[in-house]
Amino acid sequence: MTAILLESPIPNRSHRGKIRDTYDLGDGRLLIVATDRISAFDVVLPNGIPDKGAILTQMSAFWFQLTEGVVPNHFLRLADGSEADELPFELPRELLGRSTIVRKAQRLDVECIARGYLAGSAWTEYQASGTVCGVRMPPGMVESEQFPEPLFTPTTKADVGHDQNMSYQQLVDLVGGQVANVLRLRTLAVYKYAAQYAAERGIIIADTKLEFGLLDGEPIVIDELLTPDSSRFWPADEYKTGRPQPSFDKQFVRDWLTESGWDREPPAPELPPDIVQKTAERYHEAYRRLTGRELMRF
Repeated sequence: MTAILLESPIPNRSHRGKIRDTYDLGDGRLLIVATDRISAFDVVLPNGIPDKGAILTQMSAFWFQLTEGVVPNHFLRLADGSEADELPFELPRELLGRSTIVRKAQRLDVECIARGYLAGSAWTEYQASGTVCGVRMPPGMVESEQFPEPLFTPTTKADVGHDQNMSYQQLVDLVGGQVANVLRLRTLAVYKYAAQYAAERGIIIADTKLEFGLLDGEPIVIDELLTPDSSRFWPADEYKTGRPQPSFDKQFVRDWLTESGWDREPPAPELPPDIVQKTAERYHEAYRRLTGRELMRF
């Protein structure tokens, strides 16, 4: 396995997220470095997953380019250390393949989730109240069942602590009616396009999470797109309703943490080596199946 990168070695970082380190290039562009950190239940775990940052970066780049005709996004290029990057410093070798150069946008403090199937926290809520993010659902649904139409379920965006569900009206109150409507339409447009693309490659995208920022007043997709961190990927040939699904995403980590008895509050327990290895294998498999490529090495 490759060395695990938990911190980027470049000074003057402008923002540290759960997974990504961001650097303002001072010319309307940002350099975003995806580390191998992994979070679950909104808590960063003490150890990372090898190749995870490179997979997230290269998979996002793939989707950004594939969907740019559907919804605009901030992606400019995958940083490769060449002069074309136009960076004011030399990019360390260990950051090649895990760094992107993007347009700087004003981040909106909301996470936009498209749900195609009843899974995860949506299934937990449905069991308790018959609702998903406060919206009444048809009675008698079972775990992993497909919704008649994909749902748009926004949440708050928290760098520390837990994200909270938002009603559509709360979203309108936060960003305004016009922007809220664009976020809803664009989130669902990306999901529907990607879900059809993935289905042709034997993958069900059960749900996915997008982030948006404003560039010249227009909401565009930022951060990452359709990765194993932000989405649930299920193998279509093993899909069966009424139970949890095997997956190519970090649900495997969430399941282990739940079984460990962790209370979902910091600090999180360290992942055992076999869980780290199996998680890395799932991320690689998702990348191969969806992109048709092997991970690029620099």
